[in-house]
Amino acid sequence: MTKIKQMAFTFDYALKITYKTRVILKNYLETISLEDLNKIPQGYNNTIFWNIAHLVATQQILVYKFSNVPVLVSEEIINKYRKGTKPEADASQAEVDEIKELLFTTLDQTAKDYEAGVFKTYNTITTSMDSTLSNVEEAISYNNFHEGIHLGSVLALRHAIGLV
Repeated sequence: MTKIKQMAFTFDYALKITYKTRVILKNYLETISLEDLNKIPQGYNNTIFWNIAHLVATQQILVYKFSNVPVLVSEEIINKYRKGTKPEADASQAEVDEIKELLFTTLDQTAKDYEAGVFKTYNTITTSMDSTLSNVEEAISYNNFHEGIHLGSVLALRHAIGLV
C-alpha cells in the first residue's frame, strides 16, 4: 500500500459530512412509511430502519466507548443495533422518533465533548474493513466512511422494496 501523507484533521469539516449524511437519513425516516422502514426484502438481512439506527449505535461505540467515555444512548440501542445484529422485531413509531432525534442530538453533544477535550484516551481497534483507529479523530473520520456505506445500503433497500 502506498504511503499516504498525514494530513491535518479538521473536526468541523468531518462533523459537517456526518450531518449531511444524517439529514438525508432523517428525510427517509420522515417520508417512508413505518411498514416500509421495517421491510426486509428477499436477499437482505436488515431494514432501512436498522441501518439508520445502526449508525447511531456505531458512532457511539467508535467515538465514545473506545475513548472510555460514557455513551449518550441507552445500552439497549447499542445492543440492538451494533455490528452483528439484525432486526428481531418491527420497530415502532416511537423507536423511529427516538432514532430520528438521536441522529442529531448525539452529534451536537459529540461536538461539545470534542471541543471540551473529553476524549483524552483511545483504545486502538482494527475495524472489519481493516482500518486501524488509534485516536478519536481517526474514529470520527472512519465513522463518515462507515455512514457512507450504510447510506448506500439504505438506497439499495429503497430500490429493493420498490421505492425508486
